[in-house]
Amino acid sequence: MKKVSTVFSIALLFLATAYNATAQNKIGHISADQVVGLMPERAKIDTLLQRFQNDSLNSTLNELIADYQYKDSLLNKSDTSKMPASVKAQIRGEIQNLAYQVQNWQSISSQVMQNKQQQLYQPIYRKVSDAINAVAKEKGYAYIFTSEALIVAPPSDDILPLVAQKLGIKLPPKTTK
Repeated sequence: MKKVSTVFSIALLFLATAYNATAQNKIGHISADQVVGLMPERAKIDTLLQRFQNDSLNSTLNELIADYQYKDSLLNKSDTSKMPASVKAQIRGEIQNLAYQVQNWQSISSQVMQNKQQQLYQPIYRKVSDAINAVAKEKGYAYIFTSEALIVAPPSDDILPLVAQKLGIKLPPKTTK
């Protein structure tokens, strides 16, 4: 009987220690996108993206349309009887390719824009991630979750103010607690 009570006591001690260790783990949450939205570098990146769209993407679309119209006029407005059949076939193929590109320009340009956006925002997200890790280490957080992924979770601290302070970002009055 003494052996059973000793085993029971050890098990109870183990469970109490495990519960204590779990209870001491601090849990926090943050929205990295919200932090990035507050970063001063964001305005510069948004300006660069707008300029990229206007200068590169829109001008490329205009060039595609102009090239399409020119090649279409070669076949429809000029005398094609003197044009070799192979040249006509080549121009028709180019027109079909240009028509496909113009028709699908929205998806092509949004993919290019998304790649450019990722390229420009990557250093900022890295900086935010480093700040989150530093705050977690300094303040003793065992777990930091992204706010967007949680539907149901135990109570946790919003570490946005701590990360903003670490990054030197001034929070708008409604965001601070």
